Amino acid sequence: MPTHTFRLNGEQVTVEVADDVRLLWVLRDLLGVTGPKYGCGINVCKACTSHLNGKAVNPCAVPVGALGPTDEITTIEGLAATVDEDLHPMQQAWLDQDVAQCGYCQPGQIMAAVALVRRVAEEGRGITDADLDGIRNICRCGTYFRIRAAIRAGAEKM
Repeated sequence: MPTHTFRLNGEQVTVEVADDVRLLWVLRDLLGVTGPKYGCGINVCKACTSHLNGKAVNPCAVPVGALGPTDEITTIEGLAATVDEDLHPMQQAWLDQDVAQCGYCQPGQIMAAVALVRRVAEEGRGITDADLDGIRNICRCGTYFRIRAAIRAGAEKM
């Protein structure tokens, strides 16, 4: 069985698994990281959104064989450590705005929001409604208005 080494939430990990196994299953089933949720498994719902080298990706669509030893995967479990705080500003905004209902999609929503805010900041501009419309994470509870408010609030503190 091939071995795959990459960084996960700041730590080097190695797993023995076939090259074509999706990263989501490696995270959840082999490494016990359950923040990225299984929703659809076909890169549609975005419940598993995590970061690969700082960019939002959906681990259900990434074969573990595509990762190398210097690739950094950040899941919701490792997000606060990226700012050396107990909670990332976006996580705090989620609490302040009382976003979650069932909570299932929230890790993916937060990870997508952080990636969006970082990208927009790199472009030297503020978040627009069009940017928020571009987030395609599905929330079955329909808390989209609170999600949008939390993204704007979190962006102010990032």
